[in-house]
Amino acid sequence: MTVAFLLTTLVVVATPGTGAVYTIGAGLARGRRASLIAALGCTVGVVPHMIAAITGLAALLNASAVAFQTLKWLGVAYLLYLAWQTLRDRSAIEIDTQRTPVSFWRVIGTAVLINLLNPKLTIFFFAFLPQFVPASDPNATLTMIWLSLVFMAVTFIVFAVYGAFAATMRRQVVSRPRVVAWMRRTFAATYVLLAGRLALEGRS
Repeated sequence: MTVAFLLTTLVVVATPGTGAVYTIGAGLARGRRASLIAALGCTVGVVPHMIAAITGLAALLNASAVAFQTLKWLGVAYLLYLAWQTLRDRSAIEIDTQRTPVSFWRVIGTAVLINLLNPKLTIFFFAFLPQFVPASDPNATLTMIWLSLVFMAVTFIVFAVYGAFAATMRRQVVSRPRVVAWMRRTFAATYVLLAGRLALEGRS
């Protein structure tokens, strides 16, 4: 594993996307535990893309316009659904209350879907990983698996840091109702923008 791989991975992961936005939102709305669960879910959501890339399914996705467009528009629809859900949420955010425990499976399920419904992530793995695997490597598959696990570890760490910071700022944010309202609008708008960006993506 090279320094170049780690640096490239860090840049890719640290660039704000749907997973980072969702993790930050979970930290602000529900606290540190929810942000960690969201970070874990986004990390688990990488697994199907990793498997697709390693088994060669990404080549089919890249070659098939129908497969790519289907997955892409499912992702766009889901992001718009998240925006709608965020806007219609009028519940109060309270500090240090556990009357409504965070649903582990609901948070992690949403986080997994966010990364799963993104065909560009599969193609990214397909184009990204081989660059760091020597053609002469007799254990190329194992090397790709190892690099993918490193990518996932970096994803979890970076997203967890994002979420922890958001959870730390939670008290200052949620104590101001107008700030909470604008926060929800901002996240909804961000989901819409990310959906638009995904809708404009091509296979290349």
